[in-house]
Amino acid sequence: MPQYIFIYLGGDTPSNPEEGKKHFEKYQEWLRSLGDTVVSPAIPFKDTHTVHTDGKTEQGTTTLMSGMSILKFESMQVALEAARSCPFLEINGTLEVSEMIEMSEAVN
Repeated sequence: MPQYIFIYLGGDTPSNPEEGKKHFEKYQEWLRSLGDTVVSPAIPFKDTHTVHTDGKTEQGTTTLMSGMSILKFESMQVALEAARSCPFLEINGTLEVSEMIEMSEAVN
């Protein structure tokens, strides 16, 4: 079954710990509702650094990516249906959904 990566972009920061806890519970409920489709439920990003073409690095990101999840679905349509119900959208975040392609040869 194809695997899909959900990239979390943007989203409002909770105004207090209680709001954050409430949103996280909604997110956990959403993941539980997806059952066995969940491969890697939540991979939040932390301490991001950007490496530029000239080799210089700087702390921070050039995108709004804040995390990702990996899920398996029968088709892109089914993956998009699941994405439309994600509570991350309720906090003004957006999702990018891409099918992951398995490389057939190992890289040595």
